[in-house]
Amino acid sequence: MPFLRNLTTVLTGLAPARRAASAVLALVTAVAVVFAAPAPAMAQGDDFANVCASPYVSCRNGVEAGLVEGQCMTANGTGNYTQVCVRYDGDYVYVRDGQADGHAAIGEIAGGDGNIITRLCRNPFGYGTWAKCNFDWTESGTKFVTGGYFENRNQLAGQLLWQFSGN
Repeated sequence: MPFLRNLTTVLTGLAPARRAASAVLALVTAVAVVFAAPAPAMAQGDDFANVCASPYVSCRNGVEAGLVEGQCMTANGTGNYTQVCVRYDGDYVYVRDGQADGHAAIGEIAGGDGNIITRLCRNPFGYGTWAKCNFDWTESGTKFVTGGYFENRNQLAGQLLWQFSGN
C-alpha cells in the first residue's frame, strides 16, 4: 500500500493549492465583473444604437474634446443642461454633459438636403466632459440644433437651441 500512502500525500498537498487557485479565480472573476459593467452613460448606448439603425440618421460616439469652438448654447429646458457647440467650417459638433443623471448627452443636427436628415453626436464620457463629432453636411438647406438625451429607445428629450443655413 505504499502507492496509496503516496497518493494520499500528493492529494493532501494539493488541497491548499486548490484553495489558493479558487481564491485567485474568484478574485479575477470579481474584477472582471466590476470592470465589465457599463457606466450609466454607456448603458444608454442601446437606445442610441436603436435610433442609429435608420438609414436617415448618421450617428457618432464623440471623442473626448478639450478645446471647444463654434457657436454654443445650453439646453436647460430638458433638465440635463446639455451644451452643444457647432463649428461650421469643418462640420464639427461638440456636446457637454451637464448633468450627472446616468444619461449620455446628445447633440442633434437635423435638416438640410440629401438622404441623411439627422446627425446625432453622443457624449459617452459622463458628467462634466466634452465630446467632439465630425460630420459632413451640405451647406444648403436649413439645419436645426437640439441638445438633450435619450429618455428611451424612441424619444430624445431635447430642446431646440437654434437653426442655421448656408454653413
